[in-house]
Amino acid sequence: MKALVPATKAARQALVRRLIETERIGSQGEIALRLEAEGISVTQATLSRDLADIGAVKVRAASGGHVYAVGNEGDPEETTDERLTRLCGELLFSADGSANITVLRTPSGGAQYFASAIDSHDDADIVGTVAGDDTVLVISRDPDGGLRLAQKFLDRASGVAPHSDL
Repeated sequence: MKALVPATKAARQALVRRLIETERIGSQGEIALRLEAEGISVTQATLSRDLADIGAVKVRAASGGHVYAVGNEGDPEETTDERLTRLCGELLFSADGSANITVLRTPSGGAQYFASAIDSHDDADIVGTVAGDDTVLVISRDPDGGLRLAQKFLDRASGVAPHSDL
């Protein structure tokens, strides 16, 4: 085992991000053990802040368990448009709309991650999002735009070229 050494916040957070992007990690305890193996000792409070700072969230893995994930999943060249398209394909279970509301269903734990990608994608048709555990509400600027937005998300998920700004 390496001697425990202090690390700068930026270096520690970069290592945490790399661990999450390259391994299936389901708990803060697992991250702390991996950091310790690299010679970095952290408190649980510091690790919690680091995870929040890098935008790490827990999502349901294909195996059914929960794992940490971070935005862009390690591809710094991915545009917000490409990221939204990828996440529609990976996370969108269903979409429906009524009036100016679109309801998007995701795997358990995926809604906030998905909503963050929608919010990061600058679309003039969207006022904003509200996310729960497995549901994202998307508010359309158009009073009757809910169904149209739902279709745009479904098109992205199925690989159809996006319409307009979404």
